[in-house]
Amino acid sequence: MNDATFTIEDADGNTDELTLPAELVEVFSEEDDESDAQVVGDISLMAFTQRAHMLVAHGEEEPSKELEEIEAATMERFEERFGMTFGEATGHQH
Repeated sequence: MNDATFTIEDADGNTDELTLPAELVEVFSEEDDESDAQVVGDISLMAFTQRAHMLVAHGEEEPSKELEEIEAATMERFEERFGMTFGEATGHQH
């Protein structure tokens, strides 16, 4: 197995590294011209969108207005990146 290491940097310049099996990244690549970084970015956005949705729609408490706005903004970014809604991509519609 080969490793692929990705560096994540936030707006404040803080960084973190993520190392994955390179073959795993290849498994999730949908297009030949898609970079490994794009694959990791896609999966990151998918994970954050799913988590935001879970907090708002399936949490134990009533979500705050701020959290609902965060989820809505995340859903918009998802649709911009993937060209379909989160519900269309996952088959999970409310």
